[in-house]
Amino acid sequence: MLEKVSDHIEDLMVCEDAIKRQFEVSEEELDENLQANADPLREKEHEVAPGMINKYPNRALCLLTAECAAYCRFCTRRRLVSDIERGRVDRAHVDQWAAYLESHPAVEEVILSGGDPFIVEDDLFAYALESLCAIDSIRVIRIGTRAPVSDPCLVNCGKLDAIQRVDKPVYVGIHFEHPAEITRRTVCAIRDLRRAGAILYSQSVFLKGVNDDYDTLHELFTRLLEIGVRPYYIYRCDPVPGAMHFIVDPKKERRIMTRLRRGLSGLAFPTYIIDAPDGSGKIPVPLDFWDGDKTHYTDFGGNRHFIE
Repeated sequence: MLEKVSDHIEDLMVCEDAIKRQFEVSEEELDENLQANADPLREKEHEVAPGMINKYPNRALCLLTAECAAYCRFCTRRRLVSDIERGRVDRAHVDQWAAYLESHPAVEEVILSGGDPFIVEDDLFAYALESLCAIDSIRVIRIGTRAPVSDPCLVNCGKLDAIQRVDKPVYVGIHFEHPAEITRRTVCAIRDLRRAGAILYSQSVFLKGVNDDYDTLHELFTRLLEIGVRPYYIYRCDPVPGAMHFIVDPKKERRIMTRLRRGLSGLAFPTYIIDAPDGSGKIPVPLDFWDGDKTHYTDFGGNRHFIE
């Protein structure tokens, strides 16, 4: 995966090692691990149209671009991002997505992701939102982004106007990993999204050397709630090639989350999950309040997995 950082991230990297570790290429990425999987969520085999993935009966994922403002070194789509031409989407692709959704009314929710949807041109962003929302069976739109963190200026008037014009709920999921990412410019972008009517939630990933401690996550989740972003998920890092050095000991993760459950309000506490191998579901992880064997779990399909 290519290295790319925005000016905003470059400025943060100067003062904060936790930001630098997320975006700067390291020699650790070269470590080959046989347990790594380039497509751990099995998205490719569920691709029903170019850029469109339908893995669950009631929701579909649409990859509006393969480009980001800055490339996170732990990205689960390392196989795709930074290959701009391969992931390029235009109105014809959006029309294909709409045709598929029209013929599959069981799909009621669409997630626009990438790459980062906020990096595409305003016209394409608006066309995608309007086309998908025009389908009667679609009740909810979600947008996955890191733009308020990686390049807040991407949250511009064109994108905000497009969100405001939509007459269905638009949920914007923003990736946050560390409280140093909550800058003045990021807070302004969050405020603008809220004023446009977007419902905001966050997603985070446990990352060794970045946020694998109680104080960091307590501050992150508390401050997110204070700026109007509901902490939603914190994931166990996916075992993708080049990102294995970010994976935290699962016992340590559980200890941190157990302590956070005691120290945070319910609104500030995200669900701690594992995205099961082979794309078989987002599985909540029990905390240390529960007795029993926590070395394995069962996914949506009834398959058993061991936590490494």
